[in-house]
This record gives sequence, C-alpha cells and structure tokens, in this order.
Amino acid sequence: MSEAALALAASVAMHVTWNLLVRRQPQASYPLWWVLLGHLVLLAPAGWFCLWRDAAWQPALLGAMLLSASGNVVYFIGLRKAYEYAPVALVYPLVRSSPLLIALWSTMLLGETLRPAAWAGIVVTVSGLLLLALAGTGPGAQRRALPWALLAMLGTSLYSLSDKAATAYLDSFWALVGYLSVGYAASWLALTLQLRHEQGRWLPPRRIRWSLFVIGGVCVGLSYALVIHAMRFLPAAEVVAYTNAGIVVASVLSIAVFREREQWRWRLAAAGVVTLGLFLLAG
Repeated sequence: MSEAALALAASVAMHVTWNLLVRRQPQASYPLWWVLLGHLVLLAPAGWFCLWRDAAWQPALLGAMLLSASGNVVYFIGLRKAYEYAPVALVYPLVRSSPLLIALWSTMLLGETLRPAAWAGIVVTVSGLLLLALAGTGPGAQRRALPWALLAMLGTSLYSLSDKAATAYLDSFWALVGYLSVGYAASWLALTLQLRHEQGRWLPPRRIRWSLFVIGGVCVGLSYALVIHAMRFLPAAEVVAYTNAGIVVASVLSIAVFREREQWRWRLAAAGVVTLGLFLLAG
C-alpha cells in the first residue's frame, strides 16, 4: 500500500471515530468548540514548535496559512449554524460534496489536471452524497440549513487548495500539525466570539465527557494532518474525495451498530453510490 493510501486510511478511521462521538452529543454542548479546544491543548503546542523549526518560511506559506485559517473559520461557523437547523445526516453529506468544487478551482486556478476516471469518480461520489443528504430530513430543515452548509463547503474548498499549496514548504508531519493548528485556533476563537454574541457567555452551557475531549481533540487534528500529507502525492480534489469513504463507514455503522434505521435502505443505497464513485476514482 502506498504512503498516500496509508495516510488516507488512517485519516478515515480517525475521522469516523470523532464524528460518531460528536454526532451523539447535544448541540447545546457546542461539541465542535470542545473538540477544537482539545486539539489546541493536546497537539497544537508541539505542532507550533515543529512549524517554527521546520517550515521553509516564505511569503507564499504565510499567504496559504492566512487563506487556510480563513477557510477553517468559514467552515466551522457554517457547520455549526447548519447543525442548528438540521441533523448531521443532512448537513454533513452536503458539506462533504466539496471535491467537485475543489476540482473545478484547482484546474482553473492552480493548473492541476485530473484523470477522466478521477472526474467520473468525483461526480458519482458527490451524487451519492447528495442522495444521502436527501434522506436526512424534511424540506423545511433543508431550506434553513442549506445556505450554511454551502458556506461550510466553500470554506472546505478554500482551505483544501491553500493546504495543498502549503505542502511545498512543510517537510515534517508535525509541521503540518502546527500549520493546521493556526487555522483551528482561529476557528476556535471565532466560535467563542459567536457563543459570546449569541448567548452572552464565554463557555458553552454544557461540558462534554473527558473521553470525547481527548479522543476528539487528538483525532480531529491528526486526521486532517494526514489528509494534507496525502496531498503531497495526489491532487487535492482526489484526496478530499477519498476521505468520503468515512461517510460510507459511518453510515454502515449507524445502521448496523447504533440501530439508526430511519430510511436505512435509502441511506445504504446512497452509500453504495459513494462507494462506486470511490472505485471509479481509484481506477
């Protein structure tokens, strides 16, 4: 198995872990706020030290870092607001439909070229994600959540392209962790200010379990650092599309293990379409 494939497999496993844990928490506890704080406490200090030591400091890296931090802020704010109106089952597949947008931007702005099989795989994968989102909830919730989910998708495409560009200046894995920790710190601060504006408080009204704080904090950082590492070897759109294998795994686990049986046939069929797209992408 190639280094990129190993990185993506480990990333998907971590991503599924922390997302399944977070989706079972009440939104009143602001789980994204706690998970980002866990990353900043547990991993960011070591990452920032390695970033300072190992990075090839150039204006292009600083520009990529600024764009990535902005994209992360847009992503986390859009994601949290979308979750106010619709469940994870609707919102997250919409947000994860970003590979098509990333592919279009990367070809137009970065001059990347994708194989015909990659285009076909991305289109089929995104189609499966949209089918999965349709099983999420009714049209009222879709209308309210859609603008925020699209905003989160835009943020994903922005930080994915800037992260791809940053890999040229970051040789070590822990420098990647430090690089993305800058964006996570900006996102956590933005969520804190949003919490203060909406509820007049600096801390969420409820805490999450320490196990989720630790596991989520570790997985949210390392999983995406592995994604950026895989971008050293593959186009950004392909890498992000491959990570949608996590949605297939999470869908199957939610049906088989957590007994979430609502529209399970539809969801399983949609996961099958995503899987077909991943096979086309690898072809």
